Amino acid sequence: MEDAKGVIPNPGAYSSPSDSATEVGQNYDHPRSWSARFVDSFKRDPNAHATPPGTVGSDGKVFDVETANAATAESGLSRHLKGRHLQMIAIGGSIGTGLFVGSGSALANGGPASLLIAYGIIGIMLYCTVHALGEMAVLFPVAGSFSAYSTRFLDPAWGFAMGWNYALQWLVVLPLEIVAATITIQYWNDSINPNAWVAIFLFVIIGINLFGVKGYGEAEFVFSIIKVIAVVGFIILGVILDVGGGPNGEFIGGKNWRDPGAFNHGFKGLCSVFVTAAFAFAGTELVGLAAAETENPRKSLPTAVKQVFWRIFLFYLVSLTLVGLLVNYDDPRLLNGSSSADAKASPFVIAITNAGIDGLPSVMNAVILIAVLSVGNSSIYGSSRTLAALADQGQAPKILGYIDRKGRPIVSIAIASVLGFLAFLAGSDKQTDAFNWMLALSGLSSIFTWGSICLAHIRFRKGWKVQGHTLDELAFKSQAGIIGSWIGFLLNCLVLIAQFWTGFAPIGYADMTAGELVESFFEVYLAAPVVIIFYVVYKIWKRTPFIRSHNMDLHTGIRELNIAELVAEERAEQAQWPAWKKTYKWFC
Repeated sequence: MEDAKGVIPNPGAYSSPSDSATEVGQNYDHPRSWSARFVDSFKRDPNAHATPPGTVGSDGKVFDVETANAATAESGLSRHLKGRHLQMIAIGGSIGTGLFVGSGSALANGGPASLLIAYGIIGIMLYCTVHALGEMAVLFPVAGSFSAYSTRFLDPAWGFAMGWNYALQWLVVLPLEIVAATITIQYWNDSINPNAWVAIFLFVIIGINLFGVKGYGEAEFVFSIIKVIAVVGFIILGVILDVGGGPNGEFIGGKNWRDPGAFNHGFKGLCSVFVTAAFAFAGTELVGLAAAETENPRKSLPTAVKQVFWRIFLFYLVSLTLVGLLVNYDDPRLLNGSSSADAKASPFVIAITNAGIDGLPSVMNAVILIAVLSVGNSSIYGSSRTLAALADQGQAPKILGYIDRKGRPIVSIAIASVLGFLAFLAGSDKQTDAFNWMLALSGLSSIFTWGSICLAHIRFRKGWKVQGHTLDELAFKSQAGIIGSWIGFLLNCLVLIAQFWTGFAPIGYADMTAGELVESFFEVYLAAPVVIIFYVVYKIWKRTPFIRSHNMDLHTGIRELNIAELVAEERAEQAQWPAWKKTYKWFC
């Protein structure tokens, strides 16, 4: 006690100012002003690191296994996400402009049959991928998620390449989505300077993220509910219109599948839709990234992961079936959009307009605006958390790992927010070219990320078996299993091949010049050599090893040290459930 007194003269004056600071803090004897508390919230939390101290570092070695085994690995990020937040992030994560607008160009390029086939195959791929991610994230809810799993189970150099590619994707997306949001506003009023809307949208999105993960979660909860209601509403309306219940009373049925037909541009058209479908699902993996900031991922993450099946089936396949029934693939409006968020090119809006319903196109445009803002909101969250985790693994500048007393990676949030101001370039003549090339740098990020998740899960299962563990010890098991991860990995490889072919020889390539063909290819495939360069350079520089099964760290990051006992208790309780509840819980 004397030694302790020598170090801390007045131990009673020290306590934790927030949930994330467990050792160092300060109590005040008098009430402090709001401004003082606000300023203090940005000070560094001395105990906070985006990645727990025992997580695999850039050299492929564990920093401190004994400490990690002895105590729960604590992340400095706040854990305020609840089950409802996680479920809505999972449900609404990929409902965006890729569905509402992007599906229009996909319909024009491939026809309604190609639309269903391609989105169905990509849906299977995402089902397998998200279940693989869920299994690992429930056991290891660490910051950085999938890039950290690549570092832990594959190769630290690949984790470095994946982390930076994923962060770059979201960093570039923010200004793009802000510009897209201004275009959606022009649907109603194009007389106001777009820069005014850029300032407003930036203020809203940055403000949401300054409230921390709770602000992000609540915003996504509201955004997702609106998107879900819109899709369900369109499905009901679409069925009514198809059977002749619209204002003009015309029965449509399946005539658009007969004339102009079910397919367009043959097999290449299908491959083109295949690629579009893959990008439409981008953002699905965010549910894994959010696991590190969830109160109880072991309870809430499995439910969110299992809902992926219903999201794919209901929100994509059912709604796109109706789109294919209601809109001709040769409708010129499908390819006349000025951007990826132009409601005039949305097949949903076109179907409603064709039915002669006034007012609803404006409602759908408002939903598209919300979807765009949702993606912008996710871009700051996804990039900041990935950058902070990279920093603490020694794979990015250390300052990016600065976490304040509210559990926010505030420096990384600031970097992501500053890049959002590139949206003010929207008035420039060169802005389209600039944004296209920025996006090309990380355009394949989602495909690489999903493939890495599947491969990391395959290697994790191998290491789990080699080190003497059984699947019964896992709190959540992927329903698709190891076979599903192989299917997901191979389908991701097929998407890369299809992207290469459609980039090398796009639809209508016979009418393009050599320069246009080269530019077209690199705009869609530049990310591949960029990722390879990141990997090779870091591999040579750090001389990182491939992680062998018997050397994998399968302990650090597990929150509950008595996980086996908890799983056994839960399964004993589940055995008592009636048959209807067991069936429901298997699906949801």
